Order: sequence, then structure tokens, then C-alpha cells
Amino acid sequence: MELTAVEKEAKLWSGGQRPLNASYGKLMMWFFIVSDALTFSGFLVSYGFSRFKNIDSWPIADEVFTHFPFLHGVDAPMYYVALMTFILIFSSVTMVLAVDAGHHMNKAKVTFYMLLTIIGGAVFVGSQAWEWKNFIKGEYGALETKGGQILQFVNAETGKRVAIGDFAVSIPTERSAHKSSNGVWYQSEGSLPSYSLAEVVEGFESNDNLVIRSEKLDQSGRKIVLSRDDSLDKIENAVAVVEGANLIHNEYGNRLFADFFFFITGFHGFHVFSGVVINLIIFFNVIIGTYEKRGHYEMVEKVGLYWHFVDLVWVFVFTFFYLV
Repeated sequence: MELTAVEKEAKLWSGGQRPLNASYGKLMMWFFIVSDALTFSGFLVSYGFSRFKNIDSWPIADEVFTHFPFLHGVDAPMYYVALMTFILIFSSVTMVLAVDAGHHMNKAKVTFYMLLTIIGGAVFVGSQAWEWKNFIKGEYGALETKGGQILQFVNAETGKRVAIGDFAVSIPTERSAHKSSNGVWYQSEGSLPSYSLAEVVEGFESNDNLVIRSEKLDQSGRKIVLSRDDSLDKIENAVAVVEGANLIHNEYGNRLFADFFFFITGFHGFHVFSGVVINLIIFFNVIIGTYEKRGHYEMVEKVGLYWHFVDLVWVFVFTFFYLV
């Protein structure tokens, strides 16, 4: 008996003649993953070219990401980022276990492992938001010259960074945020820094133990520290106080670093957040027995492909931004 067109199409996507032995939905998920992988590849390649071009002024990750929750003032370079990475990779393991439980039609285990995956993803997104908050707020502060160079402050004896709040003097003057409508038309500031330029300069000049560290790197990959006399000359070129980082100013060094950091980690964070939302939908469908009625848990496997992709992308983002 000859099959109808509808029966032939059903057989094509549910029998042994399926392309790559995959269902339509799974194949479309692979198409999406490949296209998204190309997008992330373009972003990371752009980051690599920009870093190579500005290698002498690129911030050092160990000096930027030093915060850890509830350990204020403790120097913990990369510890929290490593913990975030572990949590996300572990959530990929729980997703594998959920998919395997689905193959065995074990609803209870699918529910349990999906819940662990959702918790891991939510913790990662929250951790990334906390990291953004610290990156934007900053810790030490710096000065910016007219040419856009960042001047950081260190103790001449210990070589450790010094926050501008530790030495800036208080000068009782009226301060207001600059607007492009009442001054230089192309320059404006969203909010006032904690200290004015005059307060920082006067505090620096009255403290002989302070010297300036340039954003430039020497041959050994360390930032160049100026002598006291050179520091006094250099600070005369400062035009603004910079605290933290945004798309225009960056106290850690080259502003392109902040631009790429916000864009790439934000784009990846959006993927993780989307994955958490999708996992929640699948999780509730598992609870009400939707896939038990269908006789398979292929939807869990499809969202698992997406989740593994997100985890793999973070490995590359982590390597580019934090390790290299």
C-alpha cells in the first residue's frame, strides 16, 4: 500500500531516514547552536585583535577581578570567577544526568537534576551581576589625562595600589555635574566622582610616599611605575577623576577592555538567563507529566544541547578575558 504525502513526511522525521538520525527539533537546535557559535567567535576574534593592538595598555585581569563576597579588602584574584566557572560547569553535569534520566523515563530524577541545573544557572547569573556591580563601582579610582591615559596610585615603598579616598584632601567648594549644554559641548558626566581633581592632586602632592603607575606595560608585562618627580610632572596633565568603569571611562586601563567586557559577558549572561527561563518551563512541564504523556523526554535533551553550548562558550570567554 502506497504511503500518503503526510505519512511520508512523518516517516522522514520519525524513522530511520532522518538526517543525521536526528529529529526536526534537534536538527534545528544544532543549526541555532552553529550560527550562535559563529557570532561568539566573531566577538572573541574582535576582542583578540583589539587586545593585540593595545597590548601595552591592556588591564591585567588579576588586578581587576579581585573581589570575593563577604571578604571586603581581601585580595583574592580570580577566585570568585573560578567559582562561577565551576558552578556553571557543574550545572552542565546535572543537565547530562537529567537527559540520561529522561532516556530511562525516570520522572523523579529528571525533576531533581533539572532543579539543580536551574539553581546553578541562577547562581551564575547572580554572580555575574555582582561582578558587574564591582567592576562598574571600582575600588581604587584613578585620574585620566587629556589624551585618555589612566594614572593609578601606588605606595612607593610597598608597590601596592592606593585608593584616592585614602589620601585626597577635602576642599569645601561647590561642585556640580558637567553638562554639555553649559560647557564644552562634546563632554558631559553622568554623576560626580567622590573627590574632585583638585582634592586628589593636592592630596598626592602632600604625600611623599605616593607615586603614579601608568596604564602602560613594560617588557616584563608589568605596569610602569614612575619616579616621584616624574609623577609630579605627570599629574599636571590630569583632567578628570575616574572611579570604576563604563563605556566611556575605565579606571583599570584601556577603555576598550570595558567595552568588550560589558558586551561579551553581557551577551553570554543573556544566554544563560534565557537558558534558566527555558529550563524552568521544561521543569514545570516535567512536573505536570507533559513528557510522560508523549512517551519521551526529547525536549529535555534539546534544551540540554543549548545549555552545554552556553557552558562551552563560557570556557572560551573565561580563557580570553581572565586567563590569557
